[in-house]
Amino acid sequence: MNILIKEKDIAKMDTDCVVNAANSGLREGTGVCGAIFEAAGRDDLRKACGKIGGCPTGSAVVTPGFGLKARYIIHAVGPVWSGTDEDRKLLRSCYIESLERARENGCHSIAFPVISAGVFGCPKEEAWAQAVKGCIEWEEQHSDYEMNVVFAVRKASMREQGEAVLSRYVDNNWEGR
Repeated sequence: MNILIKEKDIAKMDTDCVVNAANSGLREGTGVCGAIFEAAGRDDLRKACGKIGGCPTGSAVVTPGFGLKARYIIHAVGPVWSGTDEDRKLLRSCYIESLERARENGCHSIAFPVISAGVFGCPKEEAWAQAVKGCIEWEEQHSDYEMNVVFAVRKASMREQGEAVLSRYVDNNWEGR
């Protein structure tokens, strides 16, 4: 697994799939969720999400990518942060479940936001740590499956924080820019 961090709009990523930081009702939201709905096509994505109906916290479901470059959108529901060990477990699970949905759909590249780090209130360093740990846990179970992971962030400060956290957990040939 190769992990990159890029300053780029996730809705413009040219990966097999992108991950939406979704709410449990799979309704259009703000931030990453709003950007993905807008770029994919609100009506098509609303209809697809409506057919699914919802998704529990810590899980992930798939829709087509519609107007995105990505073939699929994986909707992962992170916890609204209260700082418990259960929150950490659920947040890691978002990444594991997203990677699993990607593998099930034949994807070999995935773009993630930093789930729960926005309106759901997870401190950014904690959100990065759980993101990296979730990717590592999935990779340990699927070392024979090639997956390229990109974290798409909008600010240099988020990229720098992600690079610092990543360097503590992973020794790979990633190019953070």
